[in-house]
Amino acid sequence: MNMKKTPTNIRLRDLRIEKGLTQYKLARILGFKHNTAISRYETGRKRPNLETAQRIALALGVKVEDIFLP
Repeated sequence: MNMKKTPTNIRLRDLRIEKGLTQYKLARILGFKHNTAISRYETGRKRPNLETAQRIALALGVKVEDIFLP
């Protein structure tokens, strides 16, 4: 997958939408009770730790680098 050079938060949002997931659904897949963390990742207010980044990438079917590296 050739990812365009866009901010991490935009890539995360685009990939989530492409997979047909709401913020809440992705949060539940990751074991979160609420979508607050996903919302913060997508708005750039917070960055996930490495373990969470890996789990997000796995849930979206992409490599960590495709989402979280410039």
